[in-house]
Amino acid sequence: MAVWLTETSKVIVQGMTGAEGSKHTRRMLAAGTNVVGGVNPRKAGTQVDFDGTKLPVFASVAEAIEQTGADTSVIFVPPAGTKSAALEAIDAQIPLAVVITEGVPVHDTASFWAVAKNSKTRIIGPNCPGIASPGKSNAGIIPADITGPGKIGLVSKSGTLTYQMMYELRDIGFSTCIGIGGDPVIGTTHIDALAAFEADPETAAIVMIGEIGGDAEERAADFIRSSVRKPVVGYIAGFTAPPGKTMGHAGAIISGSAGTADAKKLALEAAGVRVGKTPTETANLMRDLVKAL
Repeated sequence: MAVWLTETSKVIVQGMTGAEGSKHTRRMLAAGTNVVGGVNPRKAGTQVDFDGTKLPVFASVAEAIEQTGADTSVIFVPPAGTKSAALEAIDAQIPLAVVITEGVPVHDTASFWAVAKNSKTRIIGPNCPGIASPGKSNAGIIPADITGPGKIGLVSKSGTLTYQMMYELRDIGFSTCIGIGGDPVIGTTHIDALAAFEADPETAAIVMIGEIGGDAEERAADFIRSSVRKPVVGYIAGFTAPPGKTMGHAGAIISGSAGTADAKKLALEAAGVRVGKTPTETANLMRDLVKAL
């Protein structure tokens, strides 16, 4: 069983006719994703041919939902237009909107997230690789050929570490891999994903990848302690990062001892999470746990 994205999910792409949207629509189709159309008001009524698969372009998300029954949107819209695209998806009440775009102004994300949290739409992202349920569906830019279906759930702030962990544990496989993004404001959090994996009967264990900065991992540790019974292993990117300097993602900044990798490691270990110092060590910890299940 997959979390949030399954083989029956009907996916539309906002920005499908742009360079990035077009490239990744082709990749999603090749992965078996049920992409049913795109959205671009200026090209509404046309079709785009993806290696023999012709997809319609709609004027709005609402029209796309009405015509296709779409339940997932992947947003490949430049930063200046991302807020409008996200609000359009939310207003149309699409259940899942995956915002891939990097460089979205934080106040724009905060604005559409404030609307989304009281709506029927789950936001993943922005600045994220998306969500993939191997062997079933792939919404975003996660490579589709590095792992297969299995019983591990993965939630990660980092795109590249998502891919690495999928590859490291390809011998076991994944139920769903969720890249939540590393911006200061994001839609879906570690806690949201942990809760979904805990409720999924076919997810047996969970890998959580965090990074320096903020307190998201500490809050996730509190949630694991109180609400997660499945085994969790973790990795925190940034053990060697110098204090007071932004590293990579906009949210990855530490101040004093707050937000350091060591502090997050201690919080997670206090909640019963086994934490690796490298991605490979983390994968080996998970492999040992799975053998014991």
